[in-house]
Amino acid sequence: MTDTPAPFTATSLDQMPDMDALLSRSGLDFMRDMIAGRLTAPPIGATLGFTALSADPGRVVFEGTPGFGALNPMRGVHGGWYGAILDSCMACAVMTLLDKGQVYTTLEYKVNITRALPLGMAALATGTTQHGGRRTATAVGELRGKEDGKLYATGSTTCLIMEAV
Repeated sequence: MTDTPAPFTATSLDQMPDMDALLSRSGLDFMRDMIAGRLTAPPIGATLGFTALSADPGRVVFEGTPGFGALNPMRGVHGGWYGAILDSCMACAVMTLLDKGQVYTTLEYKVNITRALPLGMAALATGTTQHGGRRTATAVGELRGKEDGKLYATGSTTCLIMEAV
């Protein structure tokens, strides 16, 4: 396990890992290579202010801090920010169980916001796989304040697992 965030985020399609880079690794190796900076990180993390910190079989941790751009009209962190970081950590937890040549996509996810996350507060999102089958997988997630440890949101997801063609 590594705790070093990827030093470079892709800013164009040409900089993103191609399908060969994805399919030649297990999902766990792909996640670990991205975290270690051997592969570029996807732009969504830079856009929304989060990054993957660690990946183990069936478990991934992201760290994020909602910025001004994540505010809704009522000056609170938009629910989409909670959804994006939780979808990312939960789906990536599923990814860690994939074999070489497999890919996944999120079929559905649900988020329950338990309290408002203050603007600028660092949070840790932990995704844990609950079931990894041949065609589907499920995972749950928690979003907790990095400093206070309080629970700010929970989530659940179902992912479809596919063999690449």
